[in-house]
Amino acid sequence: MYIKRNYTDNLEENYQILLEELKALIHDEADLIANLANASALLNQFLTDINWVGFYLNKNNELVLGPFQGLPACIRIPFGKGVCGTAAQNKATIIVPDVHKFTGHIACDPLSKSEIVIPLIKNNQVIGVLDIDSPIHNRFSHLDKTYLEAFVNILVENITI
Repeated sequence: MYIKRNYTDNLEENYQILLEELKALIHDEADLIANLANASALLNQFLTDINWVGFYLNKNNELVLGPFQGLPACIRIPFGKGVCGTAAQNKATIIVPDVHKFTGHIACDPLSKSEIVIPLIKNNQVIGVLDIDSPIHNRFSHLDKTYLEAFVNILVENITI
């Protein structure tokens, strides 16, 4: 059962609480869309200084918009294009301190200034990506990367495709 907990002044402790909240939220639920919808809502409530958080799902080596929180977004992103497509193609997290300096950046929201994208990998296959945008330069840190990758790993362990 999901119960929202109170956060502290310590970001690392808060991320640990977030991971426990995610586990409780998706416990005994294997549906991909339901879990991604709740996960995007949970991240939207937890993270500060963001303007978009959501998922793109792999459909024939093209990322297709999935559950998200924020303004309407690009619907399809080819592997290898933009930050999301590059993270998917490389199977690696990408932090972009200034999206306007990323060659091939796809601007869905002109207010976005930095971005982090974490691939969802199951059975060595990219099933999608978690994409988070911020209206602030250099928003995402190594700590964010570590805990958001842990967040994605919990999701991937608990979904079926």
